[in-house]
Amino acid sequence: MLEGKKIIVVMPAFNAEKTLEATCRDIPKGVVDEVLLVDDASRDNTVDLARKLGLNVIVHPENKGYGANQKTCYREALKREADIVIMLHPDYQYPPKLITAMAGLISSGIFDIVLGSRILGGQALKGGMPLYKYVSNRILTLIQNVILGVKLSEYHTGYRAYSRKFLEEVSFENNSDDFIFDNQILLQAISSGYYIGEITAPSVYTKDSSSISFRRSVVYGLGVLKESFKFSLRKKTAHKK
Repeated sequence: MLEGKKIIVVMPAFNAEKTLEATCRDIPKGVVDEVLLVDDASRDNTVDLARKLGLNVIVHPENKGYGANQKTCYREALKREADIVIMLHPDYQYPPKLITAMAGLISSGIFDIVLGSRILGGQALKGGMPLYKYVSNRILTLIQNVILGVKLSEYHTGYRAYSRKFLEEVSFENNSDDFIFDNQILLQAISSGYYIGEITAPSVYTKDSSSISFRRSVVYGLGVLKESFKFSLRKKTAHKK
């Protein structure tokens, strides 16, 4: 616990056998109360390894998608009375040692959401982020900041901390079961006035890091723009009323 708040780390997993143990090794055990892994029908030994490592495991019998995996993660974390929920990908792309800092920003009561930004600090490319991902990240973030009227360094990180209050109040179950879920939940937060903080989270990309294909990246990017413009239209309509 941190300041009397129960902290649960959730891991949306798919074929994470090669990187799971290294990721778990760096999770600060004195702060995290529970690690919950939700496996989305992996084809490797992710589930067996997770159980050997002492994680609590939930298995989807069939692949439901990244967004659907997160829905299970947050639903189960709330059932287990988490006060702070931190999503950490099990591919060791994000530094688990930052969990304490992220949880602290939530427990302070100042922020409802904390994002581990790969862009802050200027280390993304040095960490191995593919150039096309970096460029598309910066372009999409610039466009979204203009449309949404906020100033985040990136909207596309998978390293996030949420307060219980936020997850209870936001209708995340209505979001997509696919990758666009990450963006939709931030749009929900922005539209409802929740406070979002960011910290520098140097990323490390290796051959075992999870990644979506170029085609799916394009689909994701178009989806991000669509959702952002829909948000802008709703905002303008509300002002006219």
